[in-house]
Amino acid sequence: MNASYLMAAAAGEAGGKLDPLELFLDADIVVQAVMIGLIVASIWSWMIIISFSLRIGGLKRRSAQFEKDFWQADEFESVLGPAQKKDVPSARIAGAALNEWKRSTAKGLKDREAASGRIGAAMASQVAEEADSLAGRLNFLATTGSVAPFVGLFGTVWGIMNSFFQIGVQESSSLAVVAPGISEALFATAIGLFAAIPAVIAYNRFSNNVNMFEAKLQRFADKFHANLSRELERV
Repeated sequence: MNASYLMAAAAGEAGGKLDPLELFLDADIVVQAVMIGLIVASIWSWMIIISFSLRIGGLKRRSAQFEKDFWQADEFESVLGPAQKKDVPSARIAGAALNEWKRSTAKGLKDREAASGRIGAAMASQVAEEADSLAGRLNFLATTGSVAPFVGLFGTVWGIMNSFFQIGVQESSSLAVVAPGISEALFATAIGLFAAIPAVIAYNRFSNNVNMFEAKLQRFADKFHANLSRELERV
């Protein structure tokens, strides 16, 4: 008898494990739609996380190499030309400054202070544009991190409402009636948290990376602006 009891208990334990696929298939159509939406959002978030990590890493390496070559060059434009054909933020900032320099000095320099201000404004605008370009795709991570838990909660509430409806239909409040529906409903919240947590962590980290990279670009712009200001005094 003890052996039979142990075998039955073991079978019950084996069959009682949560099966995510079964929870999804047995869920209400509304809860299934919520789960699918959250899974798609999670996949898209991970694609952004991976692509952004690769992109900002490449931008940092190319910008660092360009700045090193730029300051060692005898002629800035000799380094700037090849770099502008690549995705190098520092090169675009230097290019914006030199373009404004040429426009300001094309017909003779009349106001050094105004010319210096225009060059500085051109570089500051390009720095902001580079930062905005990087941060643009992070908005989806922020949205997913803040909205996904509530979307999952909506699925949970809907599933629990459906479970209580089944209680009324079957006129039974036993756990066998309500437990499956509640499990499916809570699974929606779990998926919402699964989508939200990585998105929030990645958004915070990447936002800090963008801010640090923007500050680095601004330091390069300030240094180049100082060099051009000294050149303006000689014109």
